[in-house]
Amino acid sequence: MLLISHRGNLNGIQEKRENSPTYINEALSKGYDVEVDVRFRDDKFFLGHDTNQYEINKEFLENKKIWCHAKTVEALMALEKTNAHYFWHQEDDYTITSKGFIWTYPGKKLFLKSICVLPEKFNYEKIKCTGICSDFIEKYN
Repeated sequence: MLLISHRGNLNGIQEKRENSPTYINEALSKGYDVEVDVRFRDDKFFLGHDTNQYEINKEFLENKKIWCHAKTVEALMALEKTNAHYFWHQEDDYTITSKGFIWTYPGKKLFLKSICVLPEKFNYEKIKCTGICSDFIEKYN
């Protein structure tokens, strides 16, 4: 099962550290994949949920263990020109990532190719899927 840290979190939300390259690298160094929020402006990539917080190069985003959540249409179009693993969604029940996984909105029905997002927010009877993306990812290790 794929274990994906949500924005670098391992054991709970650390809002001030989320999406920072240092925090992401800490999660990667422990063997986890990481979902990051990606923005694009003036031909530059940035990490950040609501704003362009951390400028980052495309090579960082092309790491096979990084899952890029395009937060703007500009980011989506720019990510399409890279070798990054990316997806776009807002409140869609499901979206397909660029590598064919089903990114499943929290609380929605899971499928074998699903990534179960934030299962800690819902009482799933069984989590039967390809991966989990969580703020508490170490709980699932």
